[in-house]
Amino acid sequence: MSHTILVADDEPAIRTMLEVILSADGHEIVAVADGKSALEYLQTHTPDVMLLDINMPYMDGFEICSRVKRIKRLRNTPVLLLTAMDDDHTRDHAKLVGADDIVSKPLSGKNLRGRITHLLSGRQP
Repeated sequence: MSHTILVADDEPAIRTMLEVILSADGHEIVAVADGKSALEYLQTHTPDVMLLDINMPYMDGFEICSRVKRIKRLRNTPVLLLTAMDDDHTRDHAKLVGADDIVSKPLSGKNLRGRITHLLSGRQP
């Protein structure tokens, strides 16, 4: 079954890598370069999962996540935050804004695919 995954990361190489990894599982990937573009997309679309980089221009992943979790239509969409900083402060902040999972860079394709599958299987219809 194909799912739509929103990928928001300001690094083109990371976006490309995520597209390659996730489209291999048959998912449709919508990739954007910053938080503003992510929010614009979310105004009219409801993806199955969101992968948000924490550090992005205009608006970071924390801010997008906290907004998404306040919107009824998007509230149950799993949010996976990507970060280069794997520390307690980052993890606490991720929990605070309601993120469903957090993955640190550099990314392992296998690990990431497993987490996406897990998040998708836990979604309520």
